[in-house]
Amino acid sequence: MDLWYTEFQTETIGLTCKTRKTLHTEKTDFQEIAIIDTYQFGKMLVLDGTVQTTEVDEHIYHEMISHVPLLTHKNPKKVLVIGGGDGGAIREVIKHKSVEKAVLVEIDKRVVELSKKYFPNISSDLENDLVEVRIEDGIKYIDDNKNVFDVILIDSTDPVGPAEGLFSKDFYKSVFEALKEDGIMVAQTESPYFHKKLIKNVNDDLKGIFPIVNLYTCPIPTYPSGFWSFTLASKVYDPTNKSVEDLDFNNTKYFNEDIYRSCFLLPKFMKDVLK
Repeated sequence: MDLWYTEFQTETIGLTCKTRKTLHTEKTDFQEIAIIDTYQFGKMLVLDGTVQTTEVDEHIYHEMISHVPLLTHKNPKKVLVIGGGDGGAIREVIKHKSVEKAVLVEIDKRVVELSKKYFPNISSDLENDLVEVRIEDGIKYIDDNKNVFDVILIDSTDPVGPAEGLFSKDFYKSVFEALKEDGIMVAQTESPYFHKKLIKNVNDDLKGIFPIVNLYTCPIPTYPSGFWSFTLASKVYDPTNKSVEDLDFNNTKYFNEDIYRSCFLLPKFMKDVLK
């Protein structure tokens, strides 16, 4: 008998994958975790019924949330990742030679532990000497660390459950205070097709705090609609004024100089949303 997994991405649409088997399930203090082996996307991490990462397309998300802000910043030395317990963003962050320390703050230790077991290619650098892994509430950690980080990545799940507070204006104010005077933050901000209101609200909130705010996009096959967005907020550096000739980075599968240049070019319907 064929086994299939479906993530209901909205009330009217779902992503369905044929699976080989379920590798692990458990309920933690924060969420339900499942790890399944699919034919199309390899092993898949699912939290509360929502796909977080897969072996086949994870590189797109992790490269885009990491390299865009790190290459926009002039000299990122200390980087914070909130969420991202699978370790993919950390793996990309420490590819940058300027980075001296990368801190991962994940609220659910089981995400980290299970990622090390089932996704070694994604979590491979969580044991790196440059990396500090902290199991605690990211909101509280941000509140307790002012003027510390050059770049902060909000690698959160969807804005429900433990991640809900990571989409609030008060949290973004705390992020601003945790950044140094030329700091940059990036947050994943969901699907341009399914979450227009959320994208607009985040954009407006950040424009009330940071002088420079830019939305950028990329395709991610297993995420709702297959089209994803990130919002970058900066105190000083404007990514759209960055000279692509200054980019020197080739250790990626998806990201390159052309992607950096083009990802900030928005279709008309997204420009209309931001108005």
